[in-house]
Amino acid sequence: MSQKEIFNTDKAPAAIGPYNQAIKADKTLYVSGQVPFNPETMELVTTGIADEAHQVLKNVGAILNHAGYDFKDVCKATIFLSSMDDFATVNEVYAQYFNENQPARECVAVKTLPRNVNVEISVIAWKA
Repeated sequence: MSQKEIFNTDKAPAAIGPYNQAIKADKTLYVSGQVPFNPETMELVTTGIADEAHQVLKNVGAILNHAGYDFKDVCKATIFLSSMDDFATVNEVYAQYFNENQPARECVAVKTLPRNVNVEISVIAWKA
């Protein structure tokens, strides 16, 4: 029986609540939802949905890398948007990070997100 491992890195924003950036159980890594905080300043990126999506995915990537994973290891992604009007732009940015062997995914619009951001993404990764 394996233990769960906790992962937190200063290369991604610190948790703003009672949770960790990621938990590994066996070979599966569960990455908490990331919003467009710049980890160096802990300021929100607010210069447009494309910039926000890039920051979110940079944060996801930093956590994946810290735990020894990469975007190619992601099996499932969940995208939350404040408006489906942003779907095409977020999809274009997302495709730059998941450019081969794309994971299963859902994308949903929600009424509000933490700190009133426009996009949040969480992922589940697996590695043999």
